[in-house]
Amino acid sequence: MEGDAKIVYALIVAGGKGARLKSPQPKQYLVLAGVPILTRTLQAFGACDRIDRIILVVPPADIAFCQKAIILPAGLNKGVHVVAGGNRRQDSVYNGLAAIERDDSIVAIHDGVRPLVAPETIAACVDEARVHGACIPGVPAWETLKQASVAGIVQSTLPRERVWLAQTPQVFRTGIIRSAHEQARQAGYLGTDDACLVERLGQEVRIILGHRRNIKITTPEDLAIAEALWKSAAPPKPVDTAEPDS
Repeated sequence: MEGDAKIVYALIVAGGKGARLKSPQPKQYLVLAGVPILTRTLQAFGACDRIDRIILVVPPADIAFCQKAIILPAGLNKGVHVVAGGNRRQDSVYNGLAAIERDDSIVAIHDGVRPLVAPETIAACVDEARVHGACIPGVPAWETLKQASVAGIVQSTLPRERVWLAQTPQVFRTGIIRSAHEQARQAGYLGTDDACLVERLGQEVRIILGHRRNIKITTPEDLAIAEALWKSAAPPKPVDTAEPDS
């Protein structure tokens, strides 16, 4: 592969408050099938042979707790460096990137509350990013898409053929994503994910097929779905994009 990087980092962001889950405990520490969600996420990256090192970004007050109650039970064979997060996700990613010394490495940025990500998805994104500089997983939209006004009136039906729902890990050459974050900070730009910061620089971002089971746990319904998926014996399958409308 052209310009092959020496080190691949996983940068796992876990600074959520759990407000939408209506939980007094931050959502990343809630239990999924008997184990904290964040521990499950760490284990997924520990199982991927492309990942060399892990950077975990958590609220400053939670660092000692995470080292004892989240990282230790994960049983990882990779080193984990814990970094204090910021007020917003974008700030936390920026702090995590600051812990990476070299720009010629690869970094896989992942939501700490996506514990069902497949190691194969992580590996595929890393391999694409090595060649193209930036790669994210996603799933094609499977529902009809409506654009509506603030008042809740449908204005148009959007073609869904080229619309994807973005997931993580979003993987980049470190120099690319570091530059994207620096320029966003200078411009006061706040993006909805890391890929959009790269896109605004004119850098192409590859998207590959992920899995529907790679859900982000933000609501009580998400947690219930994740529990069911975790307990399912069936292996993850790619999304079937050829389903006819009912």
